[in-house]
Amino acid sequence: MTKPDTLLSVRNLSIDFHLRTHVLHAVRNVSFDLKRGQTMALVGESGSGKSVTARALMRIIDKPGRMIGGQILLDGPNGPVDVARFKEGSREVLAIRGGRIGLIFQEPMSSLSPVHTIGSQIVEAVRLHRRVSKSEARARCVELLRQVEIPQPELMADRYTFEFSGGMRQRAMIAMALACDPQVLIADEPTTALDVTTQAEILDLIKRLQDARGMAMLLITHDMGIVAEVADDVAVMRFGKIVEQGPVDDIFHASQHPYTRQLLDATVKLESGAAIRALPASLTPSVEPVLSVRNLTKIYGAPSRMFARSGGRGLVAVDDASLDLFPGENLGIVGESGSGKTTLGRMILRIVEPTSGTVTYRADATSAPVDVTALGKVDLRRYHQDVRLIFQDPFASLNPRMTVKQIIGDPLVISKGMSGKAVEVRVAELMGKVGLDPLAMERYPHAFSGGQRQRIGIARALALNPTVIVADEATSALDVSIRSQILDLMIDIQKQLHLSFIFISHDISVVRYFCDRVAVMHRGKIVEVGDAETICTNPSQPYTRRLISSVPNPDPRNKRMLHRLRTDQV
Repeated sequence: MTKPDTLLSVRNLSIDFHLRTHVLHAVRNVSFDLKRGQTMALVGESGSGKSVTARALMRIIDKPGRMIGGQILLDGPNGPVDVARFKEGSREVLAIRGGRIGLIFQEPMSSLSPVHTIGSQIVEAVRLHRRVSKSEARARCVELLRQVEIPQPELMADRYTFEFSGGMRQRAMIAMALACDPQVLIADEPTTALDVTTQAEILDLIKRLQDARGMAMLLITHDMGIVAEVADDVAVMRFGKIVEQGPVDDIFHASQHPYTRQLLDATVKLESGAAIRALPASLTPSVEPVLSVRNLTKIYGAPSRMFARSGGRGLVAVDDASLDLFPGENLGIVGESGSGKTTLGRMILRIVEPTSGTVTYRADATSAPVDVTALGKVDLRRYHQDVRLIFQDPFASLNPRMTVKQIIGDPLVISKGMSGKAVEVRVAELMGKVGLDPLAMERYPHAFSGGQRQRIGIARALALNPTVIVADEATSALDVSIRSQILDLMIDIQKQLHLSFIFISHDISVVRYFCDRVAVMHRGKIVEVGDAETICTNPSQPYTRRLISSVPNPDPRNKRMLHRLRTDQV
């Protein structure tokens, strides 16, 4: 039996995936309650079973998975109904999906149809569960878009997915999930693909809608900061089992399970400051920077460098950016999606050609400065040996048809002319340096986890003994504990090899942990540069204050104490 305030009870839920070689026990004897007006956070790393559990509540289980036991008791007018008893695809299940239980997907770009307007998709969801005319469903659609704070909802209903920003797409996804006033809302990593300020706005929106409607919410996330701000109760999953659950204050301040404490310890707190390390002595005015960027501009649509400013035509991605990187320094470039930070990093590497401005590189104190923007192909290849890139996505950036030895050794073969045993010895050395077993060098990327793949990417970047590494969102695709390990690994490598890092990120808390100085970008411009600790504790610019106020505070006792600045306040 369910308690009066309980809208959904899960009891001993178990799900297996029958694979070719073995049976994967994805979910094992999971039990929890979702209460009216409250939020239960289901947390854990990738592969813990949290998303499989959440989707099972709506009887959405990908093949070859199947539910092998348990109850899903959903409150109804005549008492609780066991959803687990219904056949998949039955009328009862279809009535529950989107009707009594709503789902916000993780990635709206892949869950919204690109060939139908946003409005037509919401109208379809309304008419699927309610007997209303097209005009009534359209009116309901417009009202939902207004509730999720999409401007000009009548106009935007006729737009397509690609015409919406990431945050707007997520708002449309929320509107669709709420189309038929569900009792229970499942939010499966609803902000993973969003930058920190948009994330804050979406979380606040979901909370306001939940309070107004009295819904129970199941929040799936690996971000303990979000859990601290949003959740009332927490269940921690690992290897398909709930290892600990309870009120959010108890989980954060009196956790009993070692894995829960590991997740909490790995959370990079905004208040914690930089990682414990000595700042490089090179950060003094007497030392020449290893890289100098001066007035660097990128205008897409501009005909040439000569006419960069003519008529103001084109899209200005980076506008007159200037900064220095010193030997042994970690310089962070932080900003929202579309701020120009990745374009700036790629212009420094000459992957993207600048419209105007210069990038000057000095290999060491005795070397003459080189204008990177004027280098020919041969000299540019030499520059790329010294200045290397770590990519954002460890899954997409490694060739699945190459072994780890080939991936790491490729730069050695191409740039150094090495072959045979020499490559193997160097690859083994690099794998050991990044914490990987050299005996695994003949394996392919699919055999490695996300964190291990990023270590492979770091080893590849180190292969040619660079002096500078540009890390573009190098930890954003990783779980919190893996992210912490990769950051610490890069700090250790920097100390050993005396590298300089340009660390590009939208997460200012991670930048504060890793970097000595920070450059803040907004709408293509660098609006503030300074010491990381000073920028994060006493920023001078309104936009920087907005970024900091948007970072989830990983302490439920300080829930919602920070005043968040909205976009229109900047």
